[in-house]
Amino acid sequence: MSEDPGKGKRRSSQWFGATGKHGFIHRSWMRNQGFAPDLFDGRPVIGIGSTWSEFTPCNAHLNRVAESIKRGVWEAGGFPLEFPAMSLGEPIMRPTTMLYRNLLAMEVEESIRANPMDGVILLAGCDKTTPGMLMGAASVNIPTLMMTGGPMLNGKFRGKDIGSGTDVFKFAAEVRAGTMTEEEFAEAETCMSRSAGHCMTMGTASTMASVTEALGMQLPGSAAIPAVDSRRYALAQIAGRRIVEMVKEDLKLSKILTRQAFENAIKVNAAVGGSTNAVVHLLALAGRVGVPLKLQDFDDLARNIPVLVNLMPSGKYLMEDFFYAGGIPVVMAELGNLIHRDHVTVSGKTVAENIEKAKNWNDEVITRAANPFQGAGSGTVVLTGSLAPDGAVLKISAASPHLLKHRGKARVFRTIEEYNIASDDMNMEIEAGDIIVLQNAGPKGYPGFPEVGNVGMPRKLLAMGITDMIRISDARMSGTAFGTVILHVSPEAAIGGPLALVESGDEIELDVERRSLELLVSPEILAQRRKSWKAPSGGPTRGWSKLYVDHVMQANHGADLDFLVGSSGSDVPRHSH
Repeated sequence: MSEDPGKGKRRSSQWFGATGKHGFIHRSWMRNQGFAPDLFDGRPVIGIGSTWSEFTPCNAHLNRVAESIKRGVWEAGGFPLEFPAMSLGEPIMRPTTMLYRNLLAMEVEESIRANPMDGVILLAGCDKTTPGMLMGAASVNIPTLMMTGGPMLNGKFRGKDIGSGTDVFKFAAEVRAGTMTEEEFAEAETCMSRSAGHCMTMGTASTMASVTEALGMQLPGSAAIPAVDSRRYALAQIAGRRIVEMVKEDLKLSKILTRQAFENAIKVNAAVGGSTNAVVHLLALAGRVGVPLKLQDFDDLARNIPVLVNLMPSGKYLMEDFFYAGGIPVVMAELGNLIHRDHVTVSGKTVAENIEKAKNWNDEVITRAANPFQGAGSGTVVLTGSLAPDGAVLKISAASPHLLKHRGKARVFRTIEEYNIASDDMNMEIEAGDIIVLQNAGPKGYPGFPEVGNVGMPRKLLAMGITDMIRISDARMSGTAFGTVILHVSPEAAIGGPLALVESGDEIELDVERRSLELLVSPEILAQRRKSWKAPSGGPTRGWSKLYVDHVMQANHGADLDFLVGSSGSDVPRHSH
């Protein structure tokens, strides 16, 4: 074990090394858990923040991961102490976990700052738990390491692999179209989620695990290990050892989350065909550490990045296959000089050192840059124009090529509930070339920015064999979803953005090559409509939801709360007694 020059001089020593009344209080109450007296000798105290919950299926195994981390911390001479954080279960929580991402970030930030932690490991997995915890820790800025929980094993249904989310949407559409029976649908339900872990498609959970590794905040190779694979628990033990060394090195989060790290994350997100949700999470995280990052960067930086990973929803395979092929280190190695290779990561090594031994074991899953799964610029693109002055996003790899340049008539719906009723009507007034416009589903409008943007196809069109059409909204969509779906339209409808002024019959033009999204209505007509427009009424009047609506920023700024941008540091608070 290396000499520890910082022993007795860290944050935790102001609690456990204090003399008199204050030291007595801090140490004596901790001893009711049976801790030996010498544990308060100034060794690094490591917080293990866990979003374990049985209400969050993706994270329900994190208590086991925490035990492995504790073994590593003990081995390295640290003092591990686990603490809970709000758990956000994507499949369960209503109205949307995105309403609570910022609350989780606030809780993590305050928990770290208020307690005697010298370093922290964050345990997450489900979609919003990973960015929420990173945002909170970033605003404190002590040595921090993320350990995501890993994906489920591949789903298996009638001899084929099926993917969480992606095949749910596919099967549900088939039931509505009459090509799959309710009995078959129920059988598939029992076959999809076969183990602990998060979605095994390249949905938001897998994307954020991959992005976290690309940022340098997770040990190399850890993002893709299946949740039930013993190697995840072994790496968790190594992570426990490593966080103690990070404390001794004073390797703070701000030294890792540089502009170079964010550029790598954006490029890796493009290369894996990652979720559009990574955009809002990375923008929010950058705001916490003061890294200048704009929505347009996601387009500019990804234009020459090919999609290398052939995973659902854009491709064929699943995360278990991705791990066996080599995971994120192989993707980063394949990108070569397209990424930054000289900045430090939580491993204490540079990106170049982390990936120098990466080997591709299946180039059908992780294709070669010289012969990619999809060409450069096929990831998430940023659209602007009269309908989205502050931007919108579209995931090309999951869209239909014939719709990437299209002009059609809007069919407008003020709420998702209104649309759902209309879309089930076989007499719905809708044509194949029309464009569905959903309003009032943005950060303030829902509230909470839900994943309803990939509205189901109208039954009438499904019966005609039409499986995709352009859908536009100020909402988000699941990273597991697919289709020609334009999302995050800013400003949102609820605050009077142009989206609020669209009426059925208006013509809209999409031109992805030009990155444009235009509402073909004259400024004079729009000015008349604006005079009569009224903001939606009946919003929240108390509690977190009111605080959220009053302070949430727009999607192009990451949908963080305005007063949470930046950080408050890790200074030790005043005495409690």
